Amino acid sequence: MLRAGALVALGGATAPLTGCDPFDRDDEPPPPDALEPLAAEALALEARHRAAAATAPTLAARLTPIADAHRAHADELRRVIGRPAPSGPSTGPTGPASGAPADAPDAVLAELRRAEQQGHANAAKAGATAPADRAALLGSIAAARATHVEALA
Repeated sequence: MLRAGALVALGGATAPLTGCDPFDRDDEPPPPDALEPLAAEALALEARHRAAAATAPTLAARLTPIADAHRAHADELRRVIGRPAPSGPSTGPTGPASGAPADAPDAVLAELRRAEQQGHANAAKAGATAPADRAALLGSIAAARATHVEALA
């Protein structure tokens, strides 16, 4: 009986020290996931492509599938992270890429190519250091972004 009392006393004394107190209410949100920046980047790229398509309608057929791919990547990244993707259209730039005039499709495409090249580098870097269960997804996104660079050439 004495041992049981000592164990209870010892357990009660160590629980608050280890953070295992049954009354401890941890209301802090979980730390950000390493994929959060890539999910945000995918939504930003989607928004840039949609804005460019809206301001340069002659490019819409070329840019819309790329924007759709970025939305799909963002949705999948958010699913893996365990957080819902925002509903509705992406928020982000509403004008042409970097303020390029609507009548300068070459300038719009060049700006989008630069953004895709940076996005490709970010996805490739993240994939190189990601755990195996995420590396395949990141490799797929990096490959898609490399393809987008070529499609915008």
